[in-house]
Amino acid sequence: MSLLDRRTVLIAGVAVTLAGCSDSKDAGSTASPTPSATAPSSTTPPPSTTVPTTTPSSTPSTSAPTLTSTAPNWNTFARSLTGRVYLPSTSGYAAAHQLFNPRWDSVRPTAVVKAANPADVQKAINFARTNKLVLVPKSGGHSYVGASTIANGLQLDIGALKGMSYANGVLTVGAGARLYDVHAFLDRYGRSLPTGTCPTVGVAGLTLGGGMGIHTRTYGLTCDRVVSMGVITADGKAHNVSATSESDLFAALRGSGGGNLGVVTSFQFATIPATKLGFFRLTWPESQAPAVVRGWQQFARSAPTTVWGNLHIDAASNGTLSIRVLGVSTTGDATAAAAQLEGFVGAKASARTLSVKSHLEAVKYLGGGTTSPRQGFLAGSDVLEGPMDSATILVLLGAVKAAARAGTPASAILDPLGGQAAKEPAGGSSWPWRGALGVIQWYSSAQGKSAQTFISNGHRAVGSASAGGYVNYVEAGRAVSSYYGGSAAKLQAAKKKYDPTNFFHTPYTLG
Repeated sequence: MSLLDRRTVLIAGVAVTLAGCSDSKDAGSTASPTPSATAPSSTTPPPSTTVPTTTPSSTPSTSAPTLTSTAPNWNTFARSLTGRVYLPSTSGYAAAHQLFNPRWDSVRPTAVVKAANPADVQKAINFARTNKLVLVPKSGGHSYVGASTIANGLQLDIGALKGMSYANGVLTVGAGARLYDVHAFLDRYGRSLPTGTCPTVGVAGLTLGGGMGIHTRTYGLTCDRVVSMGVITADGKAHNVSATSESDLFAALRGSGGGNLGVVTSFQFATIPATKLGFFRLTWPESQAPAVVRGWQQFARSAPTTVWGNLHIDAASNGTLSIRVLGVSTTGDATAAAAQLEGFVGAKASARTLSVKSHLEAVKYLGGGTTSPRQGFLAGSDVLEGPMDSATILVLLGAVKAAARAGTPASAILDPLGGQAAKEPAGGSSWPWRGALGVIQWYSSAQGKSAQTFISNGHRAVGSASAGGYVNYVEAGRAVSSYYGGSAAKLQAAKKKYDPTNFFHTPYTLG
């Protein structure tokens, strides 16, 4: 059973991919208004224990630059923290450095810092800078390329920064909070956020890269709802950024992805109502696949902003294609939306399911429960600048069909944009795809050569219609600039201002 796109929805007992919830590599800092209600605080990690002063050797990684420090004083550093330091010789190190995808387990950081508060984040950044260690932040650890771990460097885990409070429509949340916990907390107040659906994704990575999901067309991206952020920059200084305070950094962080400009440790979000949602699931036979893709494209352009639906083109194990759309209406009734999509396709679905769910029922349904197991996968993306022509659609379908015939588990998942996501939010953002039709995610749980062949074939298939990639679906071997489009110059200016020495650097960050 695949956990495609790190977002699972349980439909008729079968796990099916739904909508974006990748976690990119930044983590999140400081300002919090006096809350009217506070979530139970997480358990404070035990005080740091003495660790060896000799840095154990670690396995080099081909996914990150190799920089070694000159005899860092780990004991002194560990004693300065409220949180913990793990070295390869420390009990608990193996679990401490793991990410969501087991394929990165072989990457061994020089050390893992589990920060207990923003002060620990500052100390870790200063320590890494002094000792010439590359530092990568980790929130939920769902980065597709394992960008929140690094060989011969410092992994900074801010997962313990997960406290939440709510007052007057605004959620204040630590950057280590996971999506299910955020939704469960907000549900107490009849509120929600437009997010992805994978329950274990960290709010920081999702938000900083944009954040697509079922509410994208109605309320915009996750990053569009950010009111302010606490962030610690490469010089170790704490900032509280907003549309009126260091607005250039605020806008740059909204959509640039993680690990580029600083470590975000907290967010304030303007929440949305937690209303009942109407769902539809429509399935067509493979023979209707070209018509379904054409109809979905018209649906993505023309449907009301209260409607969202993503298209799944899956390689079935018997060598055929599975074609379906899972849709949502924020009005609470999906009947009209389903009929509109069938009208655009020009054919009734061969199977049709309608349902209505409460906010938290929908969260569990879309996420496949309240948690998600670790799972290996390989993925990539293309942003559709506009509708694909008939020839491109056929080549796209052929790429998935080739994977099916080869026995490679693979999917092309098309998420719509438009609506509120097409509008620049107050305070600005760096998310570059406001005018795009949608995003294709290429996904395979095979991971090896066959999976990479499928993703490469997918890129070639839609190359003429692709504007670039989605930074929360970052992949190896692709130019970083392809994720930023027209925002690249603005982001480079922010990088030069807030990280002039390029302290935050991996192959997947701004140079």
